[in-house]
Amino acid sequence: MTVSLEQLRRCHVAVDLGAARTRVYVKGLGLVVDEPSVAAVNTRTGSLIAVGALAEQMTGRTPDYIRVARPVSGGTVVDIEMAQRMLRHLLGEKLRRQLRRKPRLRAAACTPHDSDPLAQRAAVETLVGIGARRVELVDTLIAAAVGCGLPVEQPTATMIMVCGAATTQIAVLSLGSIVSAVRIPIGGDAIDHAVIQYLRQHHALMLPSQSVRPLQLALSGSGLTAQGPVTTEIHGRDVATGLARSAQVDTAAVRQAIHAPLTAVLDGLGTILRDCPPDLVADLVDCGIVMVGGSALLPGLDQMLRDATGMQVHIAERPDVSAVLGLGAMLDGKIEPMVLDPLAC
Repeated sequence: MTVSLEQLRRCHVAVDLGAARTRVYVKGLGLVVDEPSVAAVNTRTGSLIAVGALAEQMTGRTPDYIRVARPVSGGTVVDIEMAQRMLRHLLGEKLRRQLRRKPRLRAAACTPHDSDPLAQRAAVETLVGIGARRVELVDTLIAAAVGCGLPVEQPTATMIMVCGAATTQIAVLSLGSIVSAVRIPIGGDAIDHAVIQYLRQHHALMLPSQSVRPLQLALSGSGLTAQGPVTTEIHGRDVATGLARSAQVDTAAVRQAIHAPLTAVLDGLGTILRDCPPDLVADLVDCGIVMVGGSALLPGLDQMLRDATGMQVHIAERPDVSAVLGLGAMLDGKIEPMVLDPLAC
């Protein structure tokens, strides 16, 4: 862990700036913000029109003078000013007034594994914009492991897989630190893109931007497993004529299209297991893999990992908010480090 638990206990607010959703945990209040990381801006006046869920509904439905911006990409802030404005509006005036009363506001933030100094600086600057005097950065993998109740401080191996919208992060943890980790640029957005490309190439059908989730469209029933429905009716726009029409889509072919980007995730998982010491791999056989993140809820993904690795695969109780809840547990002092008594000489 890059920061000590004692420093985190002094923090007042924890923020998880994700590519899909932004979550804020305030000490004493719990999870106060869980909204999409989207902001709608009037390009003529520069004013902010909407943030969160309302701004996400505007995607693809706005006139020319309204721009829907996503200031966070792949867990990294790409537009600091817009991210600050979005955070201020999500928190609200009442909550920001409470935070300003803190004599020296401290904040904690999740950062993707192996993020570069510029990405870390962007996260710090974003929280400074909401009044934080000091910002502590915690690896997303460790925060998510704490949030789903894994014994990260113990001398035993635990494997965590954070399935985000833009990236997938996999790590083996022991004694509160990362033993081996990898970040793969494949996430829920890549799966959506695979479905879009399949329907466009094989059925000449374009889908609305907010209706591409395979969970809601082609993967009803048992999801990625073969026990799902044989065909699924999909509504969209014809590529040639531009008119609305429906098509019966073979779900087996859609599952095959989705498997293509997921092979990179399986390759990364194999790399982690090869790099781990044998003793830790033996522990993983007993405890298995824990999946967190919004994309972990994709039906059948856990079974696909079981078939590929032969290991147990578990989905966390609240996979979408595990990282921010882990930060909150550190802020509240619920995590105790393992204390080793010095040996007498």
